[in-house]
Amino acid sequence: MLIVRSPVRISFGGGGTDLPAYYQQHGGAVLSTTINKYFYTILGSRADQYIQIISSDLRLCESWRGLSAMDIQGSGLEIPVAALKDLDREIYVDLFLASEIPPGTGLGSSASVCVNVLKTLTSYLQMPLSKHDLAERAFHIARNVLQRHVGKQDEYAAAFGGLNFIEFQPDGGSSVQPIDPGPSTMTELQNNLLLFFTGAAHHSWGILAEQERSTQDNDRKSLAALHEIKELAFRMRDALKSGELRGFASMLNESWLAKKRVSSKISNSRIDALYDLAINSGAMGGKITGAGGGGFLLLYCESPHQDHLRNALATEGLKEMTFSFDFQGAQVLVNDPFIDNDEHSASRWTFVPAAS
Repeated sequence: MLIVRSPVRISFGGGGTDLPAYYQQHGGAVLSTTINKYFYTILGSRADQYIQIISSDLRLCESWRGLSAMDIQGSGLEIPVAALKDLDREIYVDLFLASEIPPGTGLGSSASVCVNVLKTLTSYLQMPLSKHDLAERAFHIARNVLQRHVGKQDEYAAAFGGLNFIEFQPDGGSSVQPIDPGPSTMTELQNNLLLFFTGAAHHSWGILAEQERSTQDNDRKSLAALHEIKELAFRMRDALKSGELRGFASMLNESWLAKKRVSSKISNSRIDALYDLAINSGAMGGKITGAGGGGFLLLYCESPHQDHLRNALATEGLKEMTFSFDFQGAQVLVNDPFIDNDEHSASRWTFVPAAS
């Protein structure tokens, strides 16, 4: 039996520049961190030549007699089915999928699912991937197999974990630079970041598709906004490195204002009203997570003003989700051959130090 988990992420700056239509022309850069909200896959072997996938979040259960019987489209389980078919190895397993957050909330959950399932299957098949290769394979499945308008940042975040500055080169290359501003600054940053669920779950593919079209058409307004977003990602990275958290918060606000100029679908009157309320209640900056349109409202607010901010947003029906940073990325939690007497399991053990 294998149990694997991968984190979701919050993106601070650079979102949208990780789309191929942009970075293949201009290069992209994203600043993000993973958080301790996870997606899990549990794998158990079967002896009857069937593959079964159960999603607790989607309340779906499907089984097939071998890979050839699996259809990628239409089941609601497209991501794990696509991962199995892309690996093209005939195995017979149960996959149980579960998440700590609902899908479509702007935290990169779809990418976390794909990274997680790939990590599980490649561990089981004893064909381990590096973090970079894991991220690229997951992106390939989302972009080329499932034909979704997605960027690369979510896959890299889930595979690597931690607070990172990720650059995407025009030639397709990527680099991941961990950011370590020191323990006190990291703690202050984490304590001053708050997440509130707006109550609107969504898939961002339509927004991203429109953004790609604008980039390909050289829409001046969208491109100018994306250039500014990328520049701000570099400046936010430098602010974190030097411990300038108030400057970081101010740039978080600037980046959100620029992001709204990319597409009219990124925000709406409800989101704008909630954001204005948050700023007037003590927040120094913030944004909607993901591509926009709904999901979580991420806010930077210093401790003396947090109770006032929470009370103000509670009057609008918003619920806060507490979190802390994750620094481990996708990892195998359990690899035990005894449970189902499976020779593929426990090919190696990974010991992970406890988070400080």
